[in-house]
Amino acid sequence: MKILLAALGLFLAFGALPPAARAADGDRHMFVIENFKLENGTVLPKAVVMYGTYGKLNAAKDNLVLLGSHYMADSHGYEWLIGPGKALDPAKYFCVTTELFGNGKSSSPSNTPEPFHGPRFPVTTIRDNVEATRLLLEHEFGVTHARAIVGFSMGAQQAFQWAVSHPDFADRFVATSGTARTWPHGIVRLESQIAAITTDPAFKGGDYVEQPKAGLSAFGMVWAPWLYSQEWWRKELWREGAEPGTTFDKVVDRFRNNFITGGDANNIILQMRTWEKHDVGTTPGFDGDTIKALRAIRAPFLYMPSETDLYFPLEDARYEAQFMPTVVFKPIPSLWGHTAGAASNPADAKFLNETIGAFLAADQKPMGG
Repeated sequence: MKILLAALGLFLAFGALPPAARAADGDRHMFVIENFKLENGTVLPKAVVMYGTYGKLNAAKDNLVLLGSHYMADSHGYEWLIGPGKALDPAKYFCVTTELFGNGKSSSPSNTPEPFHGPRFPVTTIRDNVEATRLLLEHEFGVTHARAIVGFSMGAQQAFQWAVSHPDFADRFVATSGTARTWPHGIVRLESQIAAITTDPAFKGGDYVEQPKAGLSAFGMVWAPWLYSQEWWRKELWREGAEPGTTFDKVVDRFRNNFITGGDANNIILQMRTWEKHDVGTTPGFDGDTIKALRAIRAPFLYMPSETDLYFPLEDARYEAQFMPTVVFKPIPSLWGHTAGAASNPADAKFLNETIGAFLAADQKPMGG
C-alpha cells in the first residue's frame, strides 16, 4: 500500500481504504438497537451501529477481538493489524470492528430523522458507544468476554473506557495514540477546529442547505499542523510513498480542499464533541476522578503512545500510565505524529504488529476449538 495514499491525510485514509486493499471477509453489517438511552437521558428510537468482521468465531466463543473505529473512520480502519502474518491473524482470531456514532454510517446527524436530524442529534459519549457495542457483541454473537480489545485514537479511548467500565470483559487491552482522558489542551485544539466550521455563515447553526465549504476548508487547514510532527514536515517525509509529481503545495491543498472526502459538517463536529468529552474519571462510581479510574484497571494493558503525537502528547500518556497497575508502557519511536498509532509507514507497522502480537501471545491460555 502506498504510504501516503496520494498525499491524503493518513489519519483518515486508514478509515477509507480502496476496495482492493480490503480483506475479502471484511464485509460490513448493521446492528439496530431500539429505544437506545444515552448517558444524557436522550432516547434514540433506532440506534444503528455498523460493524465488520474478519475470521470466524470459534465454538468456545473465546477468540473474539474487538476494535473500535477512530475519528470519522469505517470498519476497515484496522487492516494494518488484521491479516495473515500480522498481529491479528483471522485464522486464529475473530475480529469485530465497529463504527462510532457520527461517522455517517452508524447513527449520525446526517442520517437520523427528526427530531434528531442535523444539529439536533444528541452528543454521544465514548461510554454510549461502548454500551452499544456491548449490546452488539451479546446479541449478535452471544459473547460476554473478549480475547482482547484494541484501539487507535478514539478507538484507544474506547479501549480505556472498556477497561474501566467493564474491567473483566477482556483478557487484555491495547491502546495506540490515544489517552484515557482528553486533557484541556486537547479540548482547546478541538474547539479551534469546530470554530473553523461553525463560523462559516453557510453553516447556519447546523441547518445548512449545502455543506459549508469554506468552513470545512478552514477546518482541514487548522487540523493539518497537528496531524504529523514538526520534524516530519521539516524532513519532508510526505515524500515517502507519494505519487509522482506530489509537491508540498499539493499536500497542503489536500488538507484545504479534500481532507474528509464527502464528510458532513454536523457529523464531523459530533465526533469532535465525543472526543473532547472523553474522561474515564466521569464513569459512574469514580466521581470525576481520572486517577481513581485508572487505578481500577485490572487486566494487562498495553499502552502505546506515539512519541511525537500532538493530539495525545507523550507526556499526557506517561502521566496516566503511572497510575495503571497492570500497564505495559511502550511508546512508538516515530516521527509520523498521531498517525504512527495506525501504522502509517512500514517501520511503524512492523513495530506495532510485533509489539501487539507479542503482548497478545503472552497470554498463554489456550483458545477453544
